Amino acid sequence: MDLHTPVCDLLCCDVPIVLAGMGGVARSELVAAVTEAGGFGFLGMVRESPELITAEIEAVRARTARPFGVNLIPAATKPERLEAELRACLDGHVHAVTLFWDLSVETVKRLKGEGVLVVCQVGSLAEAMAAENAGADILIVQGLEAGGHVRGRVALRPLLTDVLSAVEAPVLAAGGLTDGRDLADVLRLGAQGAMFGTAFLATNESFAHDFHKRRIVDAAPGQTVHTQAFHINWPVGAYVRVLPNSVTRHERDGPFAPTRQVIGEDGERPIYLFSTDSPLRSMTGDLEAMALYAGEGAGRLAEILPAAERLRSIAAGARAALLTTTDGATPDEPLADAAENCEPSSPVCYASEADDAYMGFAPAAELVAELNVLLEAERAGARVAARIAADAPDRELKALAKVIHADEVRWCRALFGALGDLKAEPSTKVGDFFDKAMAIDGVEARLAFVNRGQGWVVRKLRTLVPRIRDPALHDVLGEMLRAHEVNIASANEALERRAAPAGSPPP
Repeated sequence: MDLHTPVCDLLCCDVPIVLAGMGGVARSELVAAVTEAGGFGFLGMVRESPELITAEIEAVRARTARPFGVNLIPAATKPERLEAELRACLDGHVHAVTLFWDLSVETVKRLKGEGVLVVCQVGSLAEAMAAENAGADILIVQGLEAGGHVRGRVALRPLLTDVLSAVEAPVLAAGGLTDGRDLADVLRLGAQGAMFGTAFLATNESFAHDFHKRRIVDAAPGQTVHTQAFHINWPVGAYVRVLPNSVTRHERDGPFAPTRQVIGEDGERPIYLFSTDSPLRSMTGDLEAMALYAGEGAGRLAEILPAAERLRSIAAGARAALLTTTDGATPDEPLADAAENCEPSSPVCYASEADDAYMGFAPAAELVAELNVLLEAERAGARVAARIAADAPDRELKALAKVIHADEVRWCRALFGALGDLKAEPSTKVGDFFDKAMAIDGVEARLAFVNRGQGWVVRKLRTLVPRIRDPALHDVLGEMLRAHEVNIASANEALERRAAPAGSPPP
């Protein structure tokens, strides 16, 4: 059972399992672990300094070559700090940025203009539609069951159903999701993946304090509390979901008292009672009274695991759940084969078992290697085309680059599927072509370079297609070849028109 969905191509990940950008908790170690394991991770950088954001971006890149993102919250960040955060993300060339709480249309447009994938987390149908209209590439639908800051008042399932019927953008689900059954459920509803927070908070690589992790795994089902008590450093009227403690039991002073009480330290920074800060590795003090964020699924987490192991467990559980049919059987169960005991009429019937190399077809190992080379090239091409579309100075080049990008994403998806059919592991690399292309100045020069890369793919496919035994794969790669030839011709025509002197006849 292949979990790969179209949103995986946008995020350049293998499975649609996304790490929530939990403030303080989702640092470089956790993001790199989730991303390297095949998911997609967001650094939780709300209100952090640009220096820390830059350092964390570099730290992730030191651990993995795969794309990742950063989570920012404009509504909870002073304008000058937000500007510095955005600059750090843009200078760091992160693949995606998540925005949460009040929609900042200006921020969405700015990030998209710089070629950054924009992901908006929403808590209502109205917010989802507004975010899509603003240009969000991906929506995260957050249900009331979510841990941490909760935007809306509607449970995940009805909200997800409403949003999916009203928008065209890819949708991820979030809120109380813990394991593979949860992922399978939202995929069945039509989401293209899920965002997990609490499940990854309780991992070895999480920057959460061990006290917080232990409270998560010791939690009983249905134990979380939806409250406004933890409010310092956040817009007024914001609800959070936490595990019960002395604050939620009303054993402390009123949360909206005019004076502030220091209950801990994070280095030289004081931590106040009723602050939105959750306990981190770097903190000391009265940890019990801090915000112990947890989603409603916390009661189903039994142990603290390495992040990669938790991701693999979620993926395996989802595959198993999706394989289960309505009557409880699974496709893995042996079925009676009507031809099992039939003797073939002649030796010709064994032709399909002949050696591939002898028959002139590409052997399985060679085919897997060739498909992975193509996958790396298409992934690089998709990223370059996205940058060209963002930087293009006029509609013609922008439209052409978007067509090329859509095709490259399409063929990434097709190659993933082909490798899955071959029971082979898809490459996670991005071809060297990307770095070479980005080193070229000028949109037109970069597009010409992309065209040469497309030509390389065409030559490789012309050699490979005749050696494909499987008819379905033969057709897919043949269509891929023709699509590249069309895009090359279109790009050449556009570049020739732009190079021609004014008043010259069209080429």
